[in-house]
Amino acid sequence: MSLLEDLRAARRLAGMRPRAALPDDAEPALLFIPDISGFTRFIEEANHPQAPHLVADLLEILVEANTLDLEVAEIQGDAILFYRLGEPPTVAELVEQCRRIFLDFQNYLKLVARDTGSELTAALQQADLTLKIVVHYGRVSVSQIRSFTKLLGRDVIVAHRLLKNNVSGSEYILLTEDYLRTQPAEELARCFAWTRLQHSATVYDYLGEIQYRYAYLTPLRLLLQSESDDGKLPVTCRIKVRRVAAVPAALAFRVLSNFRLRPRWLAGTAAVHYDVTKAFRPGTSYTLDLYNGQIGLQAVQRIVADDHIEYVEKVSHWRLFPNAMLIYYLEQVDDRHCLISMEFRYGHVASPLRTIRRGQLRRLRRWLAYSIRQLTALCEQVG
Repeated sequence: MSLLEDLRAARRLAGMRPRAALPDDAEPALLFIPDISGFTRFIEEANHPQAPHLVADLLEILVEANTLDLEVAEIQGDAILFYRLGEPPTVAELVEQCRRIFLDFQNYLKLVARDTGSELTAALQQADLTLKIVVHYGRVSVSQIRSFTKLLGRDVIVAHRLLKNNVSGSEYILLTEDYLRTQPAEELARCFAWTRLQHSATVYDYLGEIQYRYAYLTPLRLLLQSESDDGKLPVTCRIKVRRVAAVPAALAFRVLSNFRLRPRWLAGTAAVHYDVTKAFRPGTSYTLDLYNGQIGLQAVQRIVADDHIEYVEKVSHWRLFPNAMLIYYLEQVDDRHCLISMEFRYGHVASPLRTIRRGQLRRLRRWLAYSIRQLTALCEQVG
């Protein structure tokens, strides 16, 4: 008998054993899948070289907007499968996670959409990108295949299949009854008071009927309207410092947008790493050695007007401040002076302890104040 036949015979014997005798390595786990609605249409119709990079940015924002200590199992096109082993999070924690991920996603789209003259913006408005989120609680087996982690089991299939369901629209959270049964009914009612939690079910081949409840995320858009109606960036949490420099705004902009000069004025920066052949292009990414670690930044927007210049960078890999942005606003005061504003916007501080959050915000404010002082001094020195 060949080796292959031996293996097949062994598998047949294993299949004949009583089910209770089989080893069960499945563990309880939360499965959480945010899916970008409108993704395919956007990629097909955008016809813009920056479109794939924008989608990559949006996927990164979904990964960083993580308040539940979720692990990434896989990224498939426009969806990310997150998981967390063990007891399910409370419905209050889950709603906060969905709120955070939705607002960070929409705020970034608002930022890109301000460039009203670009073909990319037109494609974005036509595609109407948004999010739907599937939440399921079940049992999974975690397998390591070389350097990849793979989730296996019926509940993984259920979570994936639920991306196709009977819910109309493309902006909602769907929660299976398997998760909802773990939560007190009064807490569900309290945490979904801002929207309506509705019942539904879908029948799938080989899986049968899967019951779930869903709620539209659209009411959260009201939180995006505070400044966006005036064409400004939506406000989340922010710290802002300002200082007058005795140089024209154009010169100050040349200094702050020169990556090579960052260690000379951005506090705590030991070195900067970037591709010199792509520097100063929109979408350029670079890495800073900041204090004892590294953060990534990406130049996502520059707006040059007659009386002001605005320059926006997206911050990534800053563990305590996920999905943050650094915004520089240079306003011409007269021929020889400009007002420099340096603003740090963040969704949340990634720590459950209030004392740590307060301490980090105080350090952040000192970091910004020291940096802008050094920036103005360097501008005046160069000028």
